[in-house]
Amino acid sequence: MLGVNIIRKYKFVLGVTLMFFLLTTGNLFAKSAIILSSFGTTEPEAVSSIMNIKSSVEKAFPGTRVELVFTSNIIRTIWQERSQNPGGWKAKGIAPEVLYIKGILETFGKLQSAGFKDIVVQPTHMFHMEQYSDLASYVEGVASIKTVREKWMPFDKIAIGRPAMGTIGVKYPYHEDLKRVVKIFKADIKEARAKNSVLVYMGHGNEVWSTGIYAELQKEMRHAYPDVMTFVGSVEGFPSLDDIKAGLSHIKLKSKNVLLKPLMIVAGDHAKNDMAGDEEDSWKSNFEKLGLKVYPVLKGLGSNNEFVQIFIDHIKDAAKEANIKLK
Repeated sequence: MLGVNIIRKYKFVLGVTLMFFLLTTGNLFAKSAIILSSFGTTEPEAVSSIMNIKSSVEKAFPGTRVELVFTSNIIRTIWQERSQNPGGWKAKGIAPEVLYIKGILETFGKLQSAGFKDIVVQPTHMFHMEQYSDLASYVEGVASIKTVREKWMPFDKIAIGRPAMGTIGVKYPYHEDLKRVVKIFKADIKEARAKNSVLVYMGHGNEVWSTGIYAELQKEMRHAYPDVMTFVGSVEGFPSLDDIKAGLSHIKLKSKNVLLKPLMIVAGDHAKNDMAGDEEDSWKSNFEKLGLKVYPVLKGLGSNNEFVQIFIDHIKDAAKEANIKLK
């Protein structure tokens, strides 16, 4: 009888100790998730680049939930309309998570309802421009929510990773991120050499934010690979198509060939039409008017696994800084 009482007391003490440990160290076991944030695309063929990023992130963090969101309101609206007749789009290989794509706020709400407490938001944007700035504002807004009782806080920790070519700040100098991109683009240089061509990248850019990063990328590419003349321009902002044309006209070209590639995560509408289209105002047509032979490549950077690794490493950096455990 005495032995039974001792066992009961032992179980009681063990139970109380375990309960105290769980209550005081619960954050060690907080459910973590990654929100992968893309501008998005309406082109079915271009979706594969985004899904390649998502599958690569899932492989890198097999024990962590990964949610995909599109930051473009227009693109989400188009997919919402398409989801009314899903059969044809699913037949084209469009995954349900794209067909029924959500925005950042709805996804935060879904993760909160599912009990996730620590979130890393990783953009697939190229640099700190308009879309990244807006995304960061949403993330900071959710992270700033305070409740009277701490236990009712929607999340414990929220972190945001930096874009491919970096962001402002001194902790992670964007120059280092830019140099990494330049190294990855060595494969494009080899392709340009094989075609004996000039290399031209077309980025998206925008009219409300500096795109000086493109000019810096161009400088770094020329410095790293001086034997291949490289130009970097944007659909919106500086440097423009006219700037690229002026550059091509004012230098003595060794070749009349141009390798034309999108400086974008997906080869979507801009790449298909603005860059490589047959319309009179496309980049391809403009270069052909200069007497150049153009080799357009319709492949987004999201299909390049070496480039995708940048986003995976930026997720790791953000999680480490915020003390978020990813599995």
